[in-house]
Amino acid sequence: MDPLGAPSQFVDVDSLPSWTDAYEAMQLGSHQNPVEKAQVGIRSPFPYRKDINAKIILWKGDVALLNCTAIVNTSNESLTDKNPVSESIFMHAGPDLKDELQKLKGCRTGEAKLTKGFNLAARFIIHTVGPKYKSRYRTAAESSLYSCYRNVLQLAKEQAMCSVGFCVINSLKRCYPLEDATHIALRTVRRFLEIHGETLEKVVFAVSELEEATYQKLLPLYFPRSLEEEIQSLPYLPADIGNAEGEPVVPERQIRITEKPGVPDDASDEEGLEADLSFIGSHAFARMEGDVDKQRRLILQGQLSEAALQKQHQRNYNRWLCQARAEDLSDIASLKALYQTGVDNCGRTVMVVVGRNIPVTLIDMEKALLYFIHVMDHIAVKEYVLVYFHTLTNDYNQLDSNFLKKLYDIVDAKYKRNLKALYFVHPTFRSKVSAWFFTTFTVSGLKDKIHYVESLQQLFTAIPPEQIDLPPFVLEYDARENGPYYSYYPPSPDL
Repeated sequence: MDPLGAPSQFVDVDSLPSWTDAYEAMQLGSHQNPVEKAQVGIRSPFPYRKDINAKIILWKGDVALLNCTAIVNTSNESLTDKNPVSESIFMHAGPDLKDELQKLKGCRTGEAKLTKGFNLAARFIIHTVGPKYKSRYRTAAESSLYSCYRNVLQLAKEQAMCSVGFCVINSLKRCYPLEDATHIALRTVRRFLEIHGETLEKVVFAVSELEEATYQKLLPLYFPRSLEEEIQSLPYLPADIGNAEGEPVVPERQIRITEKPGVPDDASDEEGLEADLSFIGSHAFARMEGDVDKQRRLILQGQLSEAALQKQHQRNYNRWLCQARAEDLSDIASLKALYQTGVDNCGRTVMVVVGRNIPVTLIDMEKALLYFIHVMDHIAVKEYVLVYFHTLTNDYNQLDSNFLKKLYDIVDAKYKRNLKALYFVHPTFRSKVSAWFFTTFTVSGLKDKIHYVESLQQLFTAIPPEQIDLPPFVLEYDARENGPYYSYYPPSPDL
């Protein structure tokens, strides 16, 4: 206990500036607007969310001194690790903590266990065990570290905690690269707050001076504080951004063995392919999934089950997705041929494709396909619509039907299921005929979703004008062909 009248050494989390507050103070100091209205084309998979940023605090200090509902202790499997974080927590909590830890009988890597805070300002301590890192077992380490953060947050949610103070779980003693671990920590917290944000008011990252620079560098990737910062951070996101909960997903590193590898192929073709198999070698024995040539022959003969075909398609798409996330696609992004804008009248995300901005004969079309997958993968998980501007396209902008067929065949089933409409703006007679042949004889599932739109006014019956960013040349063309553009908006009060 502090002597009467002496200032407390503990720090109230409510007195600490949030991630947003610190940014706005910095912007005011530099005489800039805190949030500039940027022309948003491609959105990050971690979009700007002021409500989430307000919950995040980056604080350089000792996690044991935080006055919050719970703080996190990083330890070993026997909960006896002597690292700077643990030693400080034990010192401030008092001897009762050691007695209670003995009752827990240890903690496995990736798990989280709860004790009281005793003499700490925090009511609870959540103990977790980070993984030992070896490059050859990187996948296992990533998954375990993700589990640490996820289980801590889940425990906080179950116990209705208001605030959690995180130490850096990956201790130096366990050799986990700081930057790699920080990516996992930040994206796991971000995804959790997206889904369960109402359950937590504050999440504090308590860091040392050595760790602060890394957190300062990577926080904008997962918690951008303006639209401008979101766009600037997008190229620096890693290839693997995890699934919807932040869990690492790297198909090339996943090892799967068929349910009955010893059973002859003829007896278990369908059962063996039910498992999600991934490449771990270049021959059938290394992959443990049967005779590859035989499977391809069965596909050609139409003898594989629908479920088996779906599994093979999913594996193929995952390989494309991983390549898309690893490839430098900045040259394709600079064309501004594909971007996200607002929502339609039904609240569905609107994606825009500008035909004139696609120089088919000058760019690598495989990279264009990768870019489409990179941008669309997180969009297609929910219902969306496409707006294709055919305005003023010529022969150099015409997408080959073989390319479109390849794209349609590669993309995941969610793309086709969640695409609710494709608005074909300013079509020509020739383009209508081509589209009819393509959707009738090549990809029939798309035919009923295409809507030919002759004017912007017609488009605005489905998508409000303020919800779509229109290229200037499209406005000019439509004004010439269908009347002035301003007639679609209410008059400005300044006019």
